[in-house]
Amino acid sequence: MAMTDITRREVEQAMVECDLLGRDHFLQRYGFRRALRYLVAHDGKLYDSKAIVGAAHGFLPGQRPLTWKQLSGGAKHAARLLTRLDFIVEDSGAATLHEDLIDRISNLRVNRASGQPALYQPITLLWAFGRARRGEARLLSWSAAEDAIKALLERHGMRGERPRPDYPIAALHHAGLWELHGHTGSVPTARGDSKLRRWFAEQHPAGGLPEPVYNLVRHSADTRLTAIDKLLSTFFQGLEYGPLLTDTGLYDDNVADDGLDAGEQDDAWKRSLNVAAQYERWCRIVDHRENENRGRRVTRTSYNPIRSGSARRAVLHRSRGRCENPNCTGQPTDVTDDGQPILEVDHVMDLALGGRDHPSQMVALCPNCHALKTRGSKREELRATLLEVARERHTALRAAEEAE
Repeated sequence: MAMTDITRREVEQAMVECDLLGRDHFLQRYGFRRALRYLVAHDGKLYDSKAIVGAAHGFLPGQRPLTWKQLSGGAKHAARLLTRLDFIVEDSGAATLHEDLIDRISNLRVNRASGQPALYQPITLLWAFGRARRGEARLLSWSAAEDAIKALLERHGMRGERPRPDYPIAALHHAGLWELHGHTGSVPTARGDSKLRRWFAEQHPAGGLPEPVYNLVRHSADTRLTAIDKLLSTFFQGLEYGPLLTDTGLYDDNVADDGLDAGEQDDAWKRSLNVAAQYERWCRIVDHRENENRGRRVTRTSYNPIRSGSARRAVLHRSRGRCENPNCTGQPTDVTDDGQPILEVDHVMDLALGGRDHPSQMVALCPNCHALKTRGSKREELRATLLEVARERHTALRAAEEAE
């Protein structure tokens, strides 16, 4: 029998079993992970669509449950089947996927034998995020991935990591953050040595980030920066990560830009978020990166694209597309090619003169007000006004988030 032989009866039987076992035990029994995106609704409850379809196949006469690998079409095929059977399939969308990705990064199981977290998985994820940001192929042959990750581990294994890409790939696969295709049998766990190496050498699986994760990292600056910041703050404490981020293409002025072409802007998720909550997310990244150098021999204002990019995004979000000079006499009604307001984010106080690379000392200005602040005869008065505006708006938004 094929997956298309499944009827509502088998699906509902699988749902009953899920209710009896509980979600996590049900997923563990059938070897599935929590859904990244598609959930099926029934009787006021939500179920993981792919796991439900896999389990439902086992209720067909003489059939066994389908494993996650056997559902080669992935979540979309399971969702289509459930929709055909008149179930309501909910697309949890980017916001839920964002939170799920950050949660999975936070809970990565890494070796801590040395007392510090090993960097195999974080380095591999940063490499994959860099590829996604540049729009490179999501899936890569094992030989190509092995060569690239091996080179990164050799150059940036700051805690004695060996050049063994099979370790992080297997671990990330079992954590739900890596797809592997073109192999037979189950993927070994990231334990042991010769068995794992031999499996990859024999199977040569193609792999990469799950498609929903790849697309979100590719197109959402919020997810990209939040994921990078979570990796850095969780695993790279006290380490100089700049060269690694440079090598992976994640350490330049454009790292905070959304990877969308003109006409592709989809701001539905951003519009649905509370302004204060979104502002708080950007500011937390800025605060993390600003505080990382305490106790180290670097200047407080040393340039960091992760911090600077996050600060810039926070200010633009705070401005809601309007010049933040309270005395602005008008700003362009036109927009950029990708539909964004024509605003320039500027430091009220120059970094070289003691200013901070922080939203509390930055403003979004229309080109005319930016020129007045830079070259106008009353620029010092304007700077004082803008600094007060920045501080007031910054304090108000963060206070609003705390009150939620």
